[in-house]
Amino acid sequence: MQINELTLFTTNLEAQQYFYTQVLEFPLIAADVEKFTVKLGVSSLTFVKSNHSQQAHFAINISSYKIQQALQWIQKRTDILLCDNETIADFSGWNAEALYFYDKDRNIVEFIARKDLDVVNTHPFSTADLLSISEIGIVSTDNKSIYDELNKLRPIEIYDGSFDRFCALGNAEGLFILVNKNKKKWFPTNEEAFIADFRIKGDYNFAYINGSIVTEKL
Repeated sequence: MQINELTLFTTNLEAQQYFYTQVLEFPLIAADVEKFTVKLGVSSLTFVKSNHSQQAHFAINISSYKIQQALQWIQKRTDILLCDNETIADFSGWNAEALYFYDKDRNIVEFIARKDLDVVNTHPFSTADLLSISEIGIVSTDNKSIYDELNKLRPIEIYDGSFDRFCALGNAEGLFILVNKNKKKWFPTNEEAFIADFRIKGDYNFAYINGSIVTEKL
């Protein structure tokens, strides 16, 4: 599943733009007083100025065998969020490894190296190793209803988990991470998962607003 564009909302536009473009050095595509967009491989990430935003959780696919290099690269720029007292999370069931950090809105950002994608290169880690937006968390109180709504747009496979607490939909290229906020908290920080608005384009095109999937006027 491809995620071509992800739009999040921020009450902290200038700080977010500085963090993503100057600290992380993600390539800037466009910017104005209301929003900015950075390039993440074949995907783009946009932040739009808003009077209200909630903490989101999203992931970025990186080159498949560079998680240690990515860790060193991130540690020069910002603090790592520990995963059970480790800097790297070992997701052997997904044939992947990941690391986490906050942006300036305390969104939880994840770099995930998926060996199933088998993206190999030898240059030192840089933003060229950012392949695409890999995951976006969808928080609700009913994962099954979100799954049903997504299936109305286009059939989607369950990658892992169940509807009760946590369910990943899609494939190694792109996943929707369904979280029941009453039963599960965010990994790795164990923070409460709040319903966060976003817009997405790619194989699925919709907005998630106030806990509902909206497809009109995108």
